[in-house]
Amino acid sequence: MPRYRLTLEYDGGPYRGFQAQGDLPTIQASVERSVKAFSGETLRLQAAGRTDTGVHATGQVVHIDLQKAWKPDVVRDALNAHLVPEPIAVLEAVEAPEGWHARFSATTRRYLYRILNRRSPPALGQGRVWHVKKPLDAGLMHQAAQALVGHHDFTTFRDLQCQAKSPMKTLDLAAVRREGEEVLLEFASRSFLHRQVRSMTGSLVEVGTGRWPPERIAAALAAADRKACGPVAPAHGLYLTGVEY
Repeated sequence: MPRYRLTLEYDGGPYRGFQAQGDLPTIQASVERSVKAFSGETLRLQAAGRTDTGVHATGQVVHIDLQKAWKPDVVRDALNAHLVPEPIAVLEAVEAPEGWHARFSATTRRYLYRILNRRSPPALGQGRVWHVKKPLDAGLMHQAAQALVGHHDFTTFRDLQCQAKSPMKTLDLAAVRREGEEVLLEFASRSFLHRQVRSMTGSLVEVGTGRWPPERIAAALAAADRKACGPVAPAHGLYLTGVEY
């Protein structure tokens, strides 16, 4: 039974998250329907990460197991044909090596958070960026973010509904930079807690606006208390940009 690794791009706005939830519209349900329409097979795909409602992806990775061997390009093109007109695209399909798993074989997951930092609202980026009117100091945000890098108890930046067994995570990258009118935040880790990236982003914006001093990020982390977290950033600015194996 061949296993195919699929790289997906999608707009999470119209969906109730990635994971299948009965009759609710989800990314997983749409891709699985396209697989059935193409191959006649009913299956459950496996994903590198389950993005929340409204979160986008430019590099989500999933795998499917098919009874029949197809050329990878045929799988890609057939799935895309059956996904029209939904805002989901299969960017790549390749045959996976023996024992490879989209979730369990992953060593790094990368996220990008986009903030449009200007007075005027987004016209073209509506639903794809967080609009923050007040000027942000990206340099101070980057400085503060370095306190998050490393192996820590991330309870402060963990959603109360998080089902992870432990709040201990290792953050490999936390970087903030400005590109024109956008402030971009990048995070990388083997795995993240529920809403960890959005929680860290919201707190870093408090630093960027001057409401928090940079050292308060380290203090919030050390508190290991959800009450020490700043406002949680909205879902629509977040992108899963890549998974490494």
